[in-house]
Amino acid sequence: MNAPPRRWKAWLLSDTPGSRKQAALGLAYRRWRRFAGNPLSVFGLAILTLLIVVAALGPLLAPHDPLQQVLADRLLPPGSASHWLGTDQLGRDILSRLIDGSRLTLSIAILVVVIVVPVGLAVGSTAGFFGGWIDNVLMRVTDIALAFPKIVLALAFAAALGPGVINAVIAISITAWPAYARLARAETLRIVQADFMHVARLQGASRPRLLLRYVVPLCSSSVIVRATLDMAGIILTVAGLGFLGLGAQPPSPEWGFMVASGRNVLLDAWWVATIPGFAILLVSLSFNLLGDGLRDVFDPRHGG
Repeated sequence: MNAPPRRWKAWLLSDTPGSRKQAALGLAYRRWRRFAGNPLSVFGLAILTLLIVVAALGPLLAPHDPLQQVLADRLLPPGSASHWLGTDQLGRDILSRLIDGSRLTLSIAILVVVIVVPVGLAVGSTAGFFGGWIDNVLMRVTDIALAFPKIVLALAFAAALGPGVINAVIAISITAWPAYARLARAETLRIVQADFMHVARLQGASRPRLLLRYVVPLCSSSVIVRATLDMAGIILTVAGLGFLGLGAQPPSPEWGFMVASGRNVLLDAWWVATIPGFAILLVSLSFNLLGDGLRDVFDPRHGG
């Protein structure tokens, strides 16, 4: 019964793959083994997988309506049969609000990454590939954006645009793309000097083909790893905007706003602010652990 798995393993780990499909599957299998060898990275992946499942099945998992106010049950401590994590000042179930808020927090973070990664990758790879005045113009714009602290700039844009989820996404995206542009440019400068790029030029490949077919895909892995590591910072920025009232507006159960709403009763009802704060900490830590694992997998300078 163990023979088929052994044959598949030998087929995946073959040093002489017989097809492009076998080579791709073998590379994916080797990367997974390297990733799975780090227990902390696996733990981060497990927590994030659980978060995605909870966010997807939120309405089915929430024991109560996250927006329903029951003043008779206000500030109930954790541990009761009907409210496992207690209630807030308006009698709303904190567990239900955490579950519903996970969808909002995760959606904002993913939207930011979906925006900033393509923008940063396009700016950085274009600047590094073409060089000259194009590189100078794009990188000077990037330097100007990097000169301002991200959180201060995000607060300024959020205040100018007004409170709301979409405006929070725009404000964070405006401040987050320069780091990806810098990374993509550095990777591009290394790739364009590789031997296979010179061979492709000698074979008549056009500059757009070289950029889109070789440079951008090879830069993507480093940018994706950076995006995974930055997700923790993005979630903290989202929570910070919500804490200051510049993100999702009440009665939306955004985690940062939940922390802000509980700070006035922190001494009497610690769970109102502490539990959503712990959720922010756990998710941010999970993204950092996952990012470390992906860096070890994709970057040959870390973990081989």
